[in-house]
Amino acid sequence: MESFGARLHRAVAERGPLCVGIDPHPGLLARWGLSDDVDGLDRFARTVVEALGDRIAVVKPQSAFFERFGTRGVEILESTIRQLRDAGSLVLLDVKRGDIGSTVSAYASAYLDPSSPLYVDAVTASPYLGVGSLAPMFELAAAHGGGVFVLALTSNPEGAAVQRAVTADGRTVAQTVIDEISQLNRGAEPLGSFGLVVGATVGDTGHDLSTVNGPLLAPGLGAQGGTAADLRTVFGSSLPSVLPSYSREVLHAGPDVAALRAAADRALADCRAALGTS
Repeated sequence: MESFGARLHRAVAERGPLCVGIDPHPGLLARWGLSDDVDGLDRFARTVVEALGDRIAVVKPQSAFFERFGTRGVEILESTIRQLRDAGSLVLLDVKRGDIGSTVSAYASAYLDPSSPLYVDAVTASPYLGVGSLAPMFELAAAHGGGVFVLALTSNPEGAAVQRAVTADGRTVAQTVIDEISQLNRGAEPLGSFGLVVGATVGDTGHDLSTVNGPLLAPGLGAQGGTAADLRTVFGSSLPSVLPSYSREVLHAGPDVAALRAAADRALADCRAALGTS
């Protein structure tokens, strides 16, 4: 099977460097005039798919906002994943899972095994039980052409206490994560399948991303305070590997389909300008 890195590289070339989140939190459902229940969730998700599924490279549903409705919410998530894949988008499920042994293997099977109803192109993962604990995810992803985006430098203020803590060899925790993911991507062409999550608002952190050879997901743009221009400060020479991610900035334009598309087009234009792509 073609690697996730290769498929992502092609999707970005064809549709542009943009990821849009599907984050149906209660305030956003209310903004759209929808009820905070499974019916509102379903209408919200279907509208986003209709507006963006056939034009955005990567769509990132936030699993928690579906899971909060129990089994019916998960059914809607499964349906949303299928609809997005049928429309040609790559699906990055934002689950931030992390564990050890058989448990992380089960998480891997849930999201990265093609036989699962929750099968997606890639997932987010937490490395704070050790990057090596995620090996079952990396292995299953590699076997089935999937990807894993590992948290490295997140934009929430609480993250710095852990991520920027200095280890015995003088590197920060974040840099050790970066370096281990770089090893997994060594020699991959045109792009490795294992990425990092680096917030668009973290500023110049002094961390070295130059050898990652994989995608760099940059959430926090738009309503969360980050601008496309901030990407230059955060990523420097690694800009070509950046996948900018917007959620509320685009979703606030709904529920009108044309307005959602226009908002996504504006976000994509800003990203192209910041990344220097045509």
